[in-house]
Amino acid sequence: MANIVAIVGRPNVGKSTFFNRLVEKRQAIMDNEPGVTRDRHYGYAEWVGKFFTVIDTGGFVTGSEDKFESEIRKQVKLAIDEASVIIFMVDCRDGLTGFDKEFANVLRASKKPIFVAANKADTPDKSILAAEFYGLGLDSEIFPISAENGGGTGELLDEVVKVFPSEGTEDPDAGIPRITIVGRPNVGKSSFLNALLGTERTIVTDEAGTTRDAIHTRYKLFGKDFILVDTAGVRKKGKVKDDVEFYSVLRSLRALEESDVVIVVIDAARGMESQDVALISLAQRQGKGMVIMVNKWDLIEKDSKTADKFKKDILEKLAPIDYIPIIFASVLEKQRIFQVVEKAVEVYENKTKKVPTSKLNDIMLREIEHYPPPSIKGKLIQIKYITQVNARFPSFAFFCNLPQYIQESYQRFLENKIREHFTFEGVPVRLIFRKK
Repeated sequence: MANIVAIVGRPNVGKSTFFNRLVEKRQAIMDNEPGVTRDRHYGYAEWVGKFFTVIDTGGFVTGSEDKFESEIRKQVKLAIDEASVIIFMVDCRDGLTGFDKEFANVLRASKKPIFVAANKADTPDKSILAAEFYGLGLDSEIFPISAENGGGTGELLDEVVKVFPSEGTEDPDAGIPRITIVGRPNVGKSSFLNALLGTERTIVTDEAGTTRDAIHTRYKLFGKDFILVDTAGVRKKGKVKDDVEFYSVLRSLRALEESDVVIVVIDAARGMESQDVALISLAQRQGKGMVIMVNKWDLIEKDSKTADKFKKDILEKLAPIDYIPIIFASVLEKQRIFQVVEKAVEVYENKTKKVPTSKLNDIMLREIEHYPPPSIKGKLIQIKYITQVNARFPSFAFFCNLPQYIQESYQRFLENKIREHFTFEGVPVRLIFRKK
């Protein structure tokens, strides 16, 4: 059994702050507004040589005005079921509340090892107040801690790791391809992830901005092992309303930056919008593989030419980017959703493909011989040798006598020939010209 620690409790007691301290990065969004965290959020941590997975969860309450309350409770219960150890976080400043007592009854039924972390014990006076939480009636020592400055967390973790079933793995996701789902708010990204997994991994509502953190999920399909990342919707900077949305967008852009392949989800009813083009341009500059998924295709009235017209419109808006596969899908009807992931895996293989130097030269030098670079100012340009160089995405070095005179139109010809012969669908290709 894996070492999995779930951090649970009512809203605004400092769960995300403690989560970020354990994983040693600002991975979860923190804000004084209750209910910022909604979905289960995973990270990896280590203490005295033992490795474990940490799950951050939304605040567990009943009878609140939060429209996401019941969905958050579902996510918390899933985290409890998945965990091998539970850290129940409470707040020294607020003292023992009715919500804490109610939630303690939920935890008691789990039969899992429970550790009560009395957070915000920033001073000795506050630490003394932690004794009140023995009133929860849980068979657990109370650990006064400060998630903000780290006070008391060592003593808590010393006890937590003692009940782990194994030493754990340092980072089980290391080296695993990452496929990130991005797009504008409310285009169906979370519904897409849930449909693929066959479970409610993320909360889905009709309200834009439901997803806030980037949600990572390990997934196996078609004999491949990869990580799917759902992200918050990204819209224009001027339309971002508050700090929470601002940090959500930052997390989405960071997830894109850390990905290998990006699935850009667009709404069939709205078509390709300027923000979609901006996301694709950003992914291209960062050398990411890409697939465009046109979701909600079931809502479009169609004839035999509708898809071709839609594709033509997308390519016109993306020009000169023309190498990205476009798949028309419906998450609601589960139409072609697995084809989207299958294509993303294929794009990842294209991104990491290495072309043997001998084969590259045999084919490309023959093409160059048929259509040599045009001479400039009476100077004859000769390309003598080509090799693929090590880089984050397919990059090829062309050795020639006058690299400064290679025209952009001829560079496009060479790129098209490389794509034609070696299939680099979905990934940018970089050409470098060096003097020989």
